[in-house]
Amino acid sequence: MTMSATEQLAVSPALAPSPTPVAPRIVPAADALRWAAMGGIFAAFLAAWQWLPAILAIPPYILPPLSDTMAEMARMWAQEDLLANFLSTLSMTILGFLVGGFCGAAGGYLLGMSRFWEQALSPFLLALQIAPKVAFAPLFIMWFGYTAWPKLLVTILVVFFPILVNVLQSMKTVDRDLINLARAYSLNRFQIFLKIELPASMPSLMAGLRIGATLAVIGVTVGELVGGNTGLGYLISYGEGQANAAMVFNAILLLTAIGIALYAAVAAVEKRVLHYIPRARS
Repeated sequence: MTMSATEQLAVSPALAPSPTPVAPRIVPAADALRWAAMGGIFAAFLAAWQWLPAILAIPPYILPPLSDTMAEMARMWAQEDLLANFLSTLSMTILGFLVGGFCGAAGGYLLGMSRFWEQALSPFLLALQIAPKVAFAPLFIMWFGYTAWPKLLVTILVVFFPILVNVLQSMKTVDRDLINLARAYSLNRFQIFLKIELPASMPSLMAGLRIGATLAVIGVTVGELVGGNTGLGYLISYGEGQANAAMVFNAILLLTAIGIALYAAVAAVEKRVLHYIPRARS
């Protein structure tokens, strides 16, 4: 009598398929090595900042050592109202990023849903995109004075266009077969947008938001440099006038921290929103 396949496997374990080998868990070790390398590079950078100016005989008004920069940070906190200036820049950066991001995304989606308006407005959008956004800062100051509006408007302009272009391009590349299939099932225009175009454009939207997060800091800084009376950009201009390089370095460090924090927040939101997209691990 011929034995079944199950019986053959029971009688002869050698015929049973071998279990799939489990790869060794090296990810934690790789992560630890990466963090150690980052920490080592950062420590080397701080050490070079502290001792190289003295070794190379660089004057403090050109490149102050790290210790002098930190001492100046404490003085700015006590005498230059550093916290208020930091919060002013932070609030304008977040507000400009949110407004510019919303307007850019909304404009990209609306133009992507209407080929007529996209073609009609493309020359004007291209002209505004090519024009240097920072050149609008003096004009905004003439219109609105030395208030928060010029730096806010510059920030919105700087953030607006990368997001608009990313979203509009993603709307153009949506799979037309899916749209035709949705129309065959009698979905209306809004349902097609909600179920097909919006999910397909989310990676491009998040990429545009990441770019906008870094550009928002630039827009606020330019507005404060040109005509601000508060903020970290104002402190840069004030420190330059006094030949206080340590003050300028401190303002730059705080601006960098704001940009990193905003970028990290957008990246965290992107990871949560696009959790369904597989990510490669090195």
